[in-house]
Amino acid sequence: MTRRTLAVVSAGLGQPSSTRLLADQLGAAAGDELVRRGAEVEIRPVELREHAHDVVNHLLTGFPSAALREVLDTVAGADGLVAVTPIFNASYNGLFKSFFDVVDRDALADRPVLIGATGGTARHSLALEHAVRPMFAYLRAVVVPTAVFAAPEDWSGEGAEGALRARIRRAGTELAEQVDRRPAATGPEDPFALTTSFADLLAGRDPV
Repeated sequence: MTRRTLAVVSAGLGQPSSTRLLADQLGAAAGDELVRRGAEVEIRPVELREHAHDVVNHLLTGFPSAALREVLDTVAGADGLVAVTPIFNASYNGLFKSFFDVVDRDALADRPVLIGATGGTARHSLALEHAVRPMFAYLRAVVVPTAVFAAPEDWSGEGAEGALRARIRRAGTELAEQVDRRPAATGPEDPFALTTSFADLLAGRDPV
């Protein structure tokens, strides 16, 4: 059985957080589909509000704390990524952008990503297409076609079990399909790993 990991990143600032709720539901939908396809799935939630100070310190110093390094390795080493932000001023919030500014270069190249967002009104839903999707395209991630936006009315009444639930299932299936067609992730690359054998080093031969 193939083991798969999903990193589920949410940038909500409050508790409880509708952003975290949406992220969890998207991660669960993708995980369920991967299980249906025969995979063993581990979902690794990352709540950015818990690492906000470390993110800012990393931006200022260029060095992550041990706790933030672990989070960055979780994201870099996952088979797939769910990334959800609240929409502030018609775009992602600062915490969300700052975190992905410190993710290691090339860490998300060819990585399947499902994007989502929450906001006070459905009029903000296009921020997923004009702000969030282009950011991940720049990072060379593979963003699934369906992006999921949830406004307050989506969580109540028929919305919670109707249109929103259908979008979550569709997006989760798309992420699972992208993950399933790729080999299992081997974790983040070790920058200190030897690229030359010990014998070659003794012989003075340079790596090819």
